Amino acid sequence: MTLVAGIDSSTQSCKIVIRDAATGAVVRRGRASHPEGTEVAPAAWWSALQMAIADAGGIDDVSAISVAGQQHGMVALDADGAVIRDALLWNDTRSADAARDLIAEVGADGYARRVGIVPVASFTASKLRWLRDVEPENAARVAAVALPHDWLTWRLRGYGPVDDSTLGPDLRQLTTDRSDASGTAYWSAERNAYDDELFELALGHGAILPRVLQPGDRAGTTPGGAIVGAGAGDNAAAALGLGATPGDVIVSIGTSGTVFAVTDRPTHDSSGTVAGFASADGTYLPLIATLNAARILDAIARLLDVDHGALGALALEADPGANGLVLQPYFEGERTPNRPDSTATLFGMTLSSATRPNLARAAVEGMLCGLADGLDAVRRQDVGSDRILMVGGAAQNPAVQHVAAQVFDVPVVVPEPGEYVADGAAVQAAWALSGVRPVWPLSISATPTPDYRQSIREQYVARA
Repeated sequence: MTLVAGIDSSTQSCKIVIRDAATGAVVRRGRASHPEGTEVAPAAWWSALQMAIADAGGIDDVSAISVAGQQHGMVALDADGAVIRDALLWNDTRSADAARDLIAEVGADGYARRVGIVPVASFTASKLRWLRDVEPENAARVAAVALPHDWLTWRLRGYGPVDDSTLGPDLRQLTTDRSDASGTAYWSAERNAYDDELFELALGHGAILPRVLQPGDRAGTTPGGAIVGAGAGDNAAAALGLGATPGDVIVSIGTSGTVFAVTDRPTHDSSGTVAGFASADGTYLPLIATLNAARILDAIARLLDVDHGALGALALEADPGANGLVLQPYFEGERTPNRPDSTATLFGMTLSSATRPNLARAAVEGMLCGLADGLDAVRRQDVGSDRILMVGGAAQNPAVQHVAAQVFDVPVVVPEPGEYVADGAAVQAAWALSGVRPVWPLSISATPTPDYRQSIREQYVARA
């Protein structure tokens, strides 16, 4: 049996899945936690990766490995390969003003045309401009800029600071892939090239940027001789792990939410709503993100003093539309639509609608209607949607499945729970090993009967 490994270095944790390269069967797994916060020392990711590998029984018998990771994070390196400051993560919003400054200088249309996305606080370019403006001494020391998965791939191959690596700080050995590079706001998926002018506009000077690998490429090998794949951003890796193809839309319900589609054509949304990312398989991955998804259910479950299972059971007691009760669930502001200072609002509360089941139902409908708004935005980029693959912990809740079939106007398929980001990285590892993209079976948990109720969306949109 030939084994391959996929790593998911997410915001919360590092997970590794080791699979049979031929069948995709899971052989073993490992996991380790990451520190909380929106800025983190990359050394913590490296330590967690070592612990996750140990938890999985090691990788001495693994022939190939690949790393998928949280997108957009800024890892700034000096000429000696040392990390200059803690990495700013995608969910660190201190660079919001910097993003607005970049747009003012280039124009939203200019960014959309040149790199397919318009800066927001999440993106790497915005964080680099923040570094230039707020920590100019640190900015002046930057010799290379990497993303989280780039840095971990570099370390996995044996590179790093001179006192903590076998091969030393060769910055020219940094690599990335097209999916993660497309989230920086200084690399064009359409042209397959960096936009050096946009990069220097952000940081203030040039620096070494990782070489962009293509799907199936090899970044190199580990010191132990295992092939290292290109790696990917987390959403692109999830699409690869799910085996998504053009016409598929993935709705991912985590703490935050994402809606992304696989398409053969690049997209250019000058409003910045839809990010024109690249996929990990050579196509494109237009994506919207919401700040509020499963956290909506968390909040209302706490309010009703129930767990998620009981919240779902309550929601199923109520009629579609929750008797007019509508939750606009912008609890922590929102990214889609771009309302960073908004708060959640409950509409339509009457003596008859103010019941526990209606509130539970309004929470589920509000969460899914927000994601459906995202699907509409993706469709406006002339992207097809034949089915929805709904993933994430909340996707397994029967109430979420039932209501999703009423909120979305295309069939919903719920895969079995899985580590699809790590699985996508494992697909990459097998691809790099054999030169052929593997096709592994996808297990399905539920296929709720389509029951589209336009009235749910209509009353939600009326409150937008």
